[in-house]
This record gives sequence, structure tokens and C-alpha cells, in this order.
Amino acid sequence: MQLGTRWATGSEPPASVPAAIRPAIAEVEAKGLAGHWTLTWLEGRAIAELDAGWEVLQTASGEVVARPFED
Repeated sequence: MQLGTRWATGSEPPASVPAAIRPAIAEVEAKGLAGHWTLTWLEGRAIAELDAGWEVLQTASGEVVARPFED
């Protein structure tokens, strides 16, 4: 895993955040959640995790998924 960057909800995501996952990040933030996002990379795919309990990721097939963390 490669560490990317962190940013606060409500602020512009850094340029390193792929365009493909930006709309899903905005949808999660529209739920009124607050906190900080952490961008990491796993097997070349971006994963953005919100410390309020959500993640946005792009699957190997290219699908973008936004979901709460699983227990």
C-alpha cells in the first residue's frame, strides 16, 4: 500500500485524487459527514477512507463503490 494524502471534508480534494472517484466522495460528503479523508493506493487503485466510517474505492473492473466500513 502506498500512502497518498489527507484532506478535510468540505475542502477541495488534492490533485492526486483520481477524477473517477471524486463524484462519489462528493456524494458521501453530501450526507453531512465531517472528518478527514485519507487517500491510499492498493494494487494501483485509489482508496479514499473517511474517518467517519466510509470508503470510496475503484474496483479492478473500474466500478466506483462508496460504502460504510464493514465490521
